[in-house]
Amino acid sequence: MPERVGVFVCHCGQNVAGVLDVEKLRDEISKHPKVVHAEDYVFMCSDPGQERIKRAIEEKELDGVVVAACSPTLHEDTFRRAASSAGLNPYLVEVANIREWVSWPHREEGEAANTKVIRVVRSSIAKLLGNKALESIRVPVTRSVLVIGGGIAGIQAALDIADAGLKVYLVERDPSVGGRMAQLSETFPTLDCPQCILTPKMTNVGHHPNVQLLAYCEVDEISGHAGNFRVGVRRKPTYVDWEKCIGCAACMEVCPVDVPSEYEAGMATRKAIYIPFPQAVPNRAVIDSKNCLRLIHGKGCGLCAKVCPTEAVTFQHDEGNQELEIGAIVVATGLSVMETEEFSEYGYGKLKDVINALQFERILAPSGPTNGEVVRPSDGKVPKEVVFIQCVGSRDPENWKPYCSKICCMYTAKQAMLYRHAVPDGQAYVFYIDIRSDGKGYEEFIHRTMEEERVLYIRGKVGKVYQEGDKLRVIGADTLSGKKVEIDADLVVLATAAIPSLGIEDLANRLRIQLTENGWVKEAHLKLRPLETLTSGIFTAGAAQFPKDITYVVAQASGAAAKALDLLARDEIEREPTIAQVNGDICTACGNCVEVCPYDAVELSEEKVAKVNEVTCQGCGVCVAACPSGAISLLNYDSKQILDMISSLVEGG
Repeated sequence: MPERVGVFVCHCGQNVAGVLDVEKLRDEISKHPKVVHAEDYVFMCSDPGQERIKRAIEEKELDGVVVAACSPTLHEDTFRRAASSAGLNPYLVEVANIREWVSWPHREEGEAANTKVIRVVRSSIAKLLGNKALESIRVPVTRSVLVIGGGIAGIQAALDIADAGLKVYLVERDPSVGGRMAQLSETFPTLDCPQCILTPKMTNVGHHPNVQLLAYCEVDEISGHAGNFRVGVRRKPTYVDWEKCIGCAACMEVCPVDVPSEYEAGMATRKAIYIPFPQAVPNRAVIDSKNCLRLIHGKGCGLCAKVCPTEAVTFQHDEGNQELEIGAIVVATGLSVMETEEFSEYGYGKLKDVINALQFERILAPSGPTNGEVVRPSDGKVPKEVVFIQCVGSRDPENWKPYCSKICCMYTAKQAMLYRHAVPDGQAYVFYIDIRSDGKGYEEFIHRTMEEERVLYIRGKVGKVYQEGDKLRVIGADTLSGKKVEIDADLVVLATAAIPSLGIEDLANRLRIQLTENGWVKEAHLKLRPLETLTSGIFTAGAAQFPKDITYVVAQASGAAAKALDLLARDEIEREPTIAQVNGDICTACGNCVEVCPYDAVELSEEKVAKVNEVTCQGCGVCVAACPSGAISLLNYDSKQILDMISSLVEGG
């Protein structure tokens, strides 16, 4: 335990020094009986600042260091490395967070803030005095990666990792990879054909020697830790032998059942036995058991089996399980769109010519249900007046989603532009709150839509849409002029809120990763660790984290791939040693710790004593709170340390 402590106070430019009296803090802390050296500097995290710490450790023979600076999330590793290079165990370094805890929240509180900061630093010294010199835990790694989600993010991440020579398992819950991008008509701001970009990547990932594509599968369970995960994958029943199926579609031609097509966003139908879309990878048929007459009644029909040239249709429940050994995981589950039926004021579900943006995307698509001809669903007529309504469900903290869905401004502009290309004598209107176009070439794209295509943008909100003869009466307000706006439209397109992919909560529970309050995958740190989750070895890519367009999705997918490759580049990885430990003398083997551990890191030994798996334990402390006898503690966070910290904080209060 440290006896000669050095304290280093960082000015953090003016973030700390502009609010607190750093010289007074330095002088007061230097009076502590264990502190043999105290100094302040403008930026302790800089090279000169780190050199000061190293020099003091060597010259003053320090055996413990406290750095009073910003959050340890930012620079704890920086200061630990500096101390380690000077011969001090890195776990005898503590960071007192005086920026986020004191200077920022107490900018106007003067002397009270200066009193608090002294207590905060004393509290960190109290903890340091109970610290032990620890060594990192070394764990061998399995050099393979699981990618969950087969949209463009998952495909890009899988290909980057596979091209680097590692084995990749790509799990996709639908019968084909492709995700949302496969449903698009064209992509902004260049109006590229999405299939021309996506299809080669889909084909590549389906045939890459280092990729095992597990389509129509779901992650069932997971155990283990970074470097060594065990993942159970469940294959959903297809009722078709994919080894025999050649994707000829003969079965689809004779099937008598029509079902709304998920790929066509309900704008067309598919059969009970189907291949999702022509470019599907794998190009294999699946039977929808909820709508197949043979599977519902147990007899009859069977026309698909009769015409199948390879006898691939089996009607057999061919669900299967597979266990994978994985070193790292990339979560690329994408996004969904808010159900439009929830917006009754716009008449969706009752008025046939009120559709959502994904449905209009399929109408615009050359391969869509109308072959790219823009017609309205009710009567097949070409709409000459189209109203686009943005922020439907987004940016509405009182009723729906508080966040901006990010992609809507741009895809609405794209759809309005494509509508004008298809119907040159048509008029498009866009109701918007404000326009957010933050990508390369995006602002110019918006201006092209307004100026060259003469799309009329109305800053305001729509209050109601109702049927008036064969027209849709749209009633809104222009907030710039303050005037009421009424438009008789032929078609209304709703840009509904982007929401997390369905089922993400169950998957997050299995993976033991956190979600934000709105259900998106939570990153470890928004700026410093945006691709990492709070569970080591699990990374996130694309719109699983938050709505993003294709450009950002692909960039982030490559970033997540690089993170996974970095983790598995060595034969073994180092882990934090701040894990749970059990005092066997007072453990009563009640099993509470086993029950509550979210990482399955605790078990009862044959000697009826709780035993912690140091490789699996993440040091979360849940077992400590659940132990009734106080037999479990965290290394360098034991009860005495916590009580000593509290005493330092309330001293003189």
